[in-house]
Amino acid sequence: QVQLVESGGGLVQPGGSLRLSCAASGTIFSIYTMGWYRQAPGKLRELVARITSGGSTDYADSVKGRFTVSRDNAKNTVYLQMNNLKPDDTAVYKCNADIAPFSKAAVFGYWGQGTQVTVSS
Repeated sequence: QVQLVESGGGLVQPGGSLRLSCAASGTIFSIYTMGWYRQAPGKLRELVARITSGGSTDYADSVKGRFTVSRDNAKNTVYLQMNNLKPDDTAVYKCNADIAPFSKAAVFGYWGQGTQVTVSS
């Protein structure tokens, strides 16, 4: 059983910062790409940022220069540092990871439960 547990969401004023964390636990052979998605009310879910096991990153245009994704492979954890937050960043942020529980022959996508980020004055 693999679990992804997020933390770090909350309420912040425009221009503020937050750091999200997502830790994977359970039966894990290997973790490949880890990333963050978000969904605002009435909108489709969108990719925010992702990072491969080798450290290559990919960002949505709307967050480039403001958000930074990183990971600690020893802790099976991915982070999202969010700076200069804007009201449009308000959403539920969910962690996603491609994980091989038993061997590299079978890789599955896992999701966290989500954490609310609200940017408002």
